[in-house]
Amino acid sequence: AYNIHVNGVLHCRVRYSQLLGLHEQLRKEYGANVVPAFPPKKIFTLTPAEVEQRREQLEKYMQAVRQDPTLGASETFNSFLRKAQQETQQIPTEEVVLEVLLSNGQKVKVTILTSDQTEDVLEAVASKLDLPDDLVGYFSLFLVRETKDGAFSFVRKLQEFELPYVSVTSLRSADFRIILRKSYWDSSYDDDVMEHRVGLNLLYAQTVSDIEHGWILVNKEQHRQLKSLQEKVSKKEFIRLAQTLKYYGYLKFDPCVTDFPEKGCHVVVSAGNNELNFQVRLPSEQMKEGSFKVTRMRCWRVTSSVPMSNGPSGTSSGKSEVKLELAFEYLMGKDRLQWVTITSPQAIMLSICLQSMVDELMVKKSGGSIRKMFRRRVNGALRRSDSQQAVKSPPLLDSPDASREPMAKLSSKLTSVSLRGISHSSSANDVGANDFHGNYAFEGIGDEDL
Repeated sequence: AYNIHVNGVLHCRVRYSQLLGLHEQLRKEYGANVVPAFPPKKIFTLTPAEVEQRREQLEKYMQAVRQDPTLGASETFNSFLRKAQQETQQIPTEEVVLEVLLSNGQKVKVTILTSDQTEDVLEAVASKLDLPDDLVGYFSLFLVRETKDGAFSFVRKLQEFELPYVSVTSLRSADFRIILRKSYWDSSYDDDVMEHRVGLNLLYAQTVSDIEHGWILVNKEQHRQLKSLQEKVSKKEFIRLAQTLKYYGYLKFDPCVTDFPEKGCHVVVSAGNNELNFQVRLPSEQMKEGSFKVTRMRCWRVTSSVPMSNGPSGTSSGKSEVKLELAFEYLMGKDRLQWVTITSPQAIMLSICLQSMVDELMVKKSGGSIRKMFRRRVNGALRRSDSQQAVKSPPLLDSPDASREPMAKLSSKLTSVSLRGISHSSSANDVGANDFHGNYAFEGIGDEDL
């Protein structure tokens, strides 16, 4: 059997024959020309080298299917992974109570089935809170790890190929929780959410929490104004003021390491406003700040590496040694592309953030909307609860942290560039083109965007 990992954590265990069955089903539904090639059957017993070769081929196959917009979103692919997850973790289908956190620490308890997928659980939480159907698509469930100071470290956005109850219980630690947060990047969508009382309360609670955790920067005067609006319970005005503050709507990641502007720099990365923001501590201990716009990333990739164990095979402690990296190719100046690498256990979450920013940009460009209408499930898997739960107001803000260091700007505005004639880069560590996430938002970039 082969282990399939998501974010370095075991998701399920499947046999070659099961994956071949999935492949044949996908070919039947979508045609042989759409589905990637599958590692061939072998008549004789595989040698250890052939077993490893097949494992690599299957890994590439699964990643290629997942990254294809049609195949990766298909019910055939996602239900296969959900079923395999449930079987591997040996969790029977039964009714359970799942606790989902809101940003203000409030707990929402929903009665679900252990076999309910992410969308079912999200809709059950929305129903309990009385969030209108057409606002459900503005929110997502995230798997987080609670840190010692009460803040959250984001593991990943829960995906459609997993069962939230199984995902969180299989980690066997009370530190892992599921939290409800808004899942869009463009703050103009706040207007849609604020139209409804519950949407407004959720957004308000998240904004207060982000300010308290230092994710949104406030000075003393802004803090005084925010506190005054809180005391008056002027939630809309509070959010409007917060929208003007630095890092509003950003997700902040744990401190990690980058090779920009030089190797081994410690960095805090935040994602938001269609960019990755770097707060870098240089080897000279000087703090610098700079941003990488998602529209100027030609492509990116996530790689994982496991150091070779010195002892006999199997003695390596495993999980903690997996090193994850996100590398993106960035347009630094006119016709000049450069790779920037972030080494972080949250590399996959960072990649998902980049992808969702690009998706949102493309939807907006095509005149579409992220407002997703609620799908009522025909099979009755979703049970609407009668007991609505109100979102409680968060406590008043504490004084801002005076010790936060001021930042120096990393670079001034780049000169405008022309993209004509930029060829694929050929840096030494490049791998096959299929390993990249190509960025469609990059294609439409023009001089005026820079």
